[in-house]
Amino acid sequence: MAKVSIGLRGWRFDEEEIISEDGELRPLDEIPEEPRERLVRLVGIHEEPCDVCYLEYGDAEVHRCKQAEIVYGEPGGEVLLCPEHEPDLIYWFREAGGSEYKGQREFGDRFHEWVAAGNEAPDGYASVEHVEEDPDGLPELPDQNEIQKRLEENFEGDRIDIRALAGEKSDDEDDRLSEEELADSDVDLSTEYPSNR
Repeated sequence: MAKVSIGLRGWRFDEEEIISEDGELRPLDEIPEEPRERLVRLVGIHEEPCDVCYLEYGDAEVHRCKQAEIVYGEPGGEVLLCPEHEPDLIYWFREAGGSEYKGQREFGDRFHEWVAAGNEAPDGYASVEHVEEDPDGLPELPDQNEIQKRLEENFEGDRIDIRALAGEKSDDEDDRLSEEELADSDVDLSTEYPSNR
């Protein structure tokens, strides 16, 4: 089974698990949980700056940061890198104790702390050789809106009974608030919440 990277190098997927016979990304509900989680995360990070560049320049000069091309770590604790800064992570992982955090969500935080303390790979430290056989033959990552749409397809959700969660039992099967009771309550249903997280 061939391994492929999509969007960023580093995270590798079994091609048969994520790409259909017609060369497109499979529907999300057909992709196993772990690769699906990585694909969904890739959509949100594939145009982000390199973490090391960002630690150097910050928000004020984010335009000076190189775009990340490589990802290491676990979703939610990943490290994004440009090719210039990949040796820093490789050195940290191999020589400075980073391997201790392999597979853990704190992987990214520990690397960021190491870099923020002024550490870096020695000059000339070798990076990982990435081989790209057919980068144009892979499907494009869908955007965040497309991923959200795919996640919501056929999703009906579950009604949550707050009283049952609180350990109370309701005598009436349909014990909902009336429109009048709702209007008298302090609940503000017009509040907008972030939708892109």
